[in-house]
Amino acid sequence: MHICPYLFLNGRAEEAINFYHQVLGGELMLSRFSEMPDFEKNMAPEHADRVMHAQLAWDQGVLMVSDGCPSEPTRAMDGCAVSLSVQDVDRAQQVFDALADGGEVVMAWEPTFWAKGFGMLKDRFGVNWMVSGGVTG
Repeated sequence: MHICPYLFLNGRAEEAINFYHQVLGGELMLSRFSEMPDFEKNMAPEHADRVMHAQLAWDQGVLMVSDGCPSEPTRAMDGCAVSLSVQDVDRAQQVFDALADGGEVVMAWEPTFWAKGFGMLKDRFGVNWMVSGGVTG
């Protein structure tokens, strides 16, 4: 069984997934609403370029994003965080710093009793992240 975060970003999905791709690497796949069958019958033309689905796959992780349904905007991601564990502590701190750029650090990167490095942040898209590096035990 595999759990995968799926983020709905109200028109910022393409910007976000390109940013995550730059930070995390991996393979990116993106589909727009205009690619769905009967787009013209089901959606307004101004929604053609919105991201219907994007997937970023790297190492053993997968992250998915969408702009979501234009008629049903989502609220901010409070009460949830994407947790990312990277064994190499230096790489983990690089990822943390990159994700924090333009966002807000909630807990600064520091050693903890369960990892050589850990930090929490809210990125520029309003997504909460918990990044661990060199997890012990």
